[in-house]
Amino acid sequence: MLATEDTLEAAIWALLHFKTLLLAAVTFMLLARYLKTRRPKNYPPGPWRLPFVGNLFQLDLKQPHVVIQQFVKKYGNLTSLDIGNIPSVIITGLPLIKEAFTNMEQNFLNRPVTPIRKRVFNNNGLIMSNGQTWKEQRRFALMTLKNFGLGKKSLEQRIQEEADCLVEAIGEEKGQPFDPHYKIYSAVSNIICSFAFGERFEYEDSQFHELLRLLDEATCLEASMMCQYGDKTTTSFHGENLICSALDLFFAGSETTTNTLRWALLYITTNPEVQEKVHSEIDRVIGHGRQPSTDDGDSMSYTNAVIHEVLRMGNIIPLNVPREVTADSTLAGFHLPKEIELALENNWPDLSCSFSSLLLCKSLPSSFQSMRS
Repeated sequence: MLATEDTLEAAIWALLHFKTLLLAAVTFMLLARYLKTRRPKNYPPGPWRLPFVGNLFQLDLKQPHVVIQQFVKKYGNLTSLDIGNIPSVIITGLPLIKEAFTNMEQNFLNRPVTPIRKRVFNNNGLIMSNGQTWKEQRRFALMTLKNFGLGKKSLEQRIQEEADCLVEAIGEEKGQPFDPHYKIYSAVSNIICSFAFGERFEYEDSQFHELLRLLDEATCLEASMMCQYGDKTTTSFHGENLICSALDLFFAGSETTTNTLRWALLYITTNPEVQEKVHSEIDRVIGHGRQPSTDDGDSMSYTNAVIHEVLRMGNIIPLNVPREVTADSTLAGFHLPKEIELALENNWPDLSCSFSSLLLCKSLPSSFQSMRS
C-alpha cells in the first residue's frame, strides 16, 4: 500500500514538473516574441494585437479593406497592423501616399518577399522583383510593349477587333441573363495574348479556359491575407524571368481590366438613368456606323465622367501591392524601422457621394479629378 502511494506521488510530481516546464517554455516564447516585436518609440498607433497571429482575428480576410477603414477613422492616416507575424503600416490619403511613394521613394522601393512569392517568382518578373532585376525587366517590358504598339493606333485596332468578338459573343445569349465574367475575361486576355503569343484564342477554347481559371485562382491566393506569413546578378534575361514577366502581364492587365468592366456593368445596370445618358451620348457622337476610338474621348464628357466614377467607386486593388520599408524612415511624424515593415497603400477612402450623383451634375468639369471630392 505504501509503495503504491509513493508511486502515485512520484507520478503526480513528474506531471507537475512537466507542466511547470511547459508553462515556463510558453512564457519564455511569449516574452521573446514580445521583445522581438516590441515597437519603437513614436511608432504609428494601431489596434491591439496577439502574439504570432497579430491582427488577423480582427480582419475580415475576404474584405480586409472594409475593416481597415474603421481603423483609419480611429487611429489616423498612418495606422499600424500586424498581418500574422509581419508588422505593417497602412498609408491613407493622397498627400501621405505621395510623400511616401514619390518624395521618399527610395525608402519604400522594394517588394517584400513572402513564401508564396518566393516559390512562384523568386525575384523574377515585373511586379514582385527588386533591384537590378526589376530595373532591367521594367525597361525591357516598356520598350517591347512600345514596339508592339502601346499608345499607338495598332493597339487600338486590336482592341476594336476583340470588342467586335465580345459583342458577338454577348449577342449569342439572345438577351437572356448570363454571367459575363469569362466572356469579358477572355476578351481582355486575348488582347494580351496577341502581344505575348502572337495569336488570340476562341472564347470556348478549353486550354484558354484553363489558363483563365488558373489565373483567377492565383490572383485570389495572392490577395489572401493568409499568404502573407512568412544577390545581385549580372543579368536577369533568362527563360524563367521571361515566363514570370509574361505571367505578370496577365496579372496586371487581364484581372484588373476585367473587374473594372464588371464594375461598370454593375453600376450602369443599377443606375438606368446614367446608362441612358451614356447611350444617348454614344449615339450622338459615334452613331451606329463605326467603332469608337480614343479620339472620341474629347467629345464625350459625360461618358468620360462615368468611366472615372467607375474607377473611383469600383476600386479593384484597395490596398495595392505592398512595399517594404528598406531604411529607417519618418513619415507624418512617426518612426518606421528598417526591414521589418510592410507599407500598404490604402486606396479605399470613404466615398463622398454615390454613383448616381452624376445625375445631379449640371455642368461637367473639364478636369474629372475634381469629381472625387
